[in-house]
Amino acid sequence: MLMFNRFVITDDTEGFVERAHAALAALAARPGYVRGELTRSLDEPEHWCLLTEWESVGAYRRALGGFDVKVTATPLLAQSLMEPCAYESLASAEPGGEIVARASDRA
Repeated sequence: MLMFNRFVITDDTEGFVERAHAALAALAARPGYVRGELTRSLDEPEHWCLLTEWESVGAYRRALGGFDVKVTATPLLAQSLMEPCAYESLASAEPGGEIVARASDRA
């Protein structure tokens, strides 16, 4: 499962980056975390994205209950744009590899 939390930061970029690093570290310490990245738009530098990948929806939801996540990540995530941010992976391909399709977890 992928989480894309997008932000528009027009001031205090350094403060945002510090908070995002702390949030990413707290999330990375939780079971079920696969990877994460803080990214910034090359075209519009005030646009940022915190991307995290999780083993499952349940792992992500359980991670949100951790104390460190509640203290550091939740306040940051609350500042993200109000738009769909959770996506399930339905197909993937490694470099030079075949497409691997997956069934949806949606009932």
